[in-house]
Amino acid sequence: MSKIEQEPLHTPKQNRILAALHAQDYERLLPELKLIEMPLGWTMSESGDHVNFLHFPVSGIVSLIYELENGASSEIALVGNEGMVGISIFMGGESMPSSTVVQSAGYAYRLSRKIMKREFALGGQLQHLALLYTQALISQTSQTAVCNQHHSLDQQLCRWLLMSLDRLHENKLVITQELIASLLGVRRESITEAAGKLQKEGVITYSRGLIKVLKRSKLETKVCECYGVVKNEYERLLPSS
Repeated sequence: MSKIEQEPLHTPKQNRILAALHAQDYERLLPELKLIEMPLGWTMSESGDHVNFLHFPVSGIVSLIYELENGASSEIALVGNEGMVGISIFMGGESMPSSTVVQSAGYAYRLSRKIMKREFALGGQLQHLALLYTQALISQTSQTAVCNQHHSLDQQLCRWLLMSLDRLHENKLVITQELIASLLGVRRESITEAAGKLQKEGVITYSRGLIKVLKRSKLETKVCECYGVVKNEYERLLPSS
């Protein structure tokens, strides 16, 4: 956590939801926000946990993961600086059946359950934005389920890469093939084959856990419709970055 003092560029307004708040709401919330580090692989909450904090990422990516009794798992949604982690706090369910794990290291601003419930009860702009974000998140989880059922792994990998890069705002991603396979719920060998095709065509380079996209436009021609559906819904519902 000592690195926080060395990261002066991180501000709450790097999160799209916090940045969209009116000045009065933002200033009231600001003293309650605490910058925390999100290290790679950190499990922020397990399935069924009573969530005590809402997190607003300003960098990095958090994966919402559903795990089965046999140990298999699959990612159902991604959260970056466009959103928040911990929606069960204001939705009333207190917990979620999915776990939340940091897929790409970064930082987030943390808000306590007590303060978020207070803000939500006011019925102001934060409540409105939180509900819009929840609708966008539902669209992502729904489209992910459709994509996993009806589209090829090659298309799923392209969708996942584009959605991840959108949240990192760059053209590279530090991640292992094993982790991608776990997130997509497939064997590592299948990811090796799919990524190998993209590398052979000059779309990406992959080496030692680093994926770099060389031709994003070509990647976008290979992705299924699911990427565009989710992207358009987020742009429709949420404030622009």
